[in-house]
Amino acid sequence: MIVTTAQLFKVAYGKYAIGAYNINNAEQAMGLFKGCIQSKAPFIIQISKGARKYTDTKMLEAIIRAADEIFPDAIFAVHLDHGDEETCYDCINSGFYSSVMIDASHDPFEKNVAITKRVVEAAHKKGLSVEAELGMLGGVEEDIKVEDGHATLTNPAEAEEFVKQTGCDSLACAIGTSHGAFKFKGKQSLHFDVLEKIKARMPGFPLVMHGSSSVPKDEVDRINKAGGQIKDSMGVDVNEYLPAAKLGVTKINIDTDGRLVWTRVHREFFRDKPQEFDFRPPGKIFIEEYAKFIASRNQLLGSAGQLDEVRKAVTKK
Repeated sequence: MIVTTAQLFKVAYGKYAIGAYNINNAEQAMGLFKGCIQSKAPFIIQISKGARKYTDTKMLEAIIRAADEIFPDAIFAVHLDHGDEETCYDCINSGFYSSVMIDASHDPFEKNVAITKRVVEAAHKKGLSVEAELGMLGGVEEDIKVEDGHATLTNPAEAEEFVKQTGCDSLACAIGTSHGAFKFKGKQSLHFDVLEKIKARMPGFPLVMHGSSSVPKDEVDRINKAGGQIKDSMGVDVNEYLPAAKLGVTKINIDTDGRLVWTRVHREFFRDKPQEFDFRPPGKIFIEEYAKFIASRNQLLGSAGQLDEVRKAVTKK
């Protein structure tokens, strides 16, 4: 069942975070739905600009519709991740999405406000929610690259003013995470002090944490043993997910970890079976491994076991 992002946020706020997972193909979709059903968790499917271009937008939407029929107990929202203004309008007018993200965080504050406000006005006319971003995360997110020296944490006072001026429904904050597999150096942690200040200024307002993959060391080690060259990678401490949720982070984006699972499964399969050329056997392994990974993350987010409560909330008349 596809629901609005706002419905999920209303139930989860202050108690747990909804996992937002990017998909690009059928195998990821099957693993995601299986994992969320196994852990009885609501979730958000994220579609990026890159995913929309990978095959065709209609193909990806058809996969999601099919998964919705295969897993009738699933409750989820469909969200555009890191959209520009043009892509946001395309998704708003498609009638398929629950929400869109307009990412104008690389622009000056005033321009970010102006762009976000236009998208909000268009989305709200169609009943969609809008996620915006303030502050810049380091790392690489498809076609977006921000060097460490240019990454900036979200200013709490600016965040409050930004939400007032734009009317956005959730805000992605820069609190020390970054995109990609190389997030932290040493023992760096999330900036909970920034979160606390933002929540104090905007109590009840849903916050979003991007770049939140944990980059598991065992996955990276197995990839490297199977011929990979991913070195010096480090992600978010998974034990910080729930404390962040208690401070208003209602949506946590996890993408890189899923790619690592995919890479580990396929590298190991073809290393151990070099005579094989059929992509379906490793695809089946990936679906099950990804499902286990998703279920484990839902446990850490606190969303596991919440499906019945969410169902009652979204079907309440």
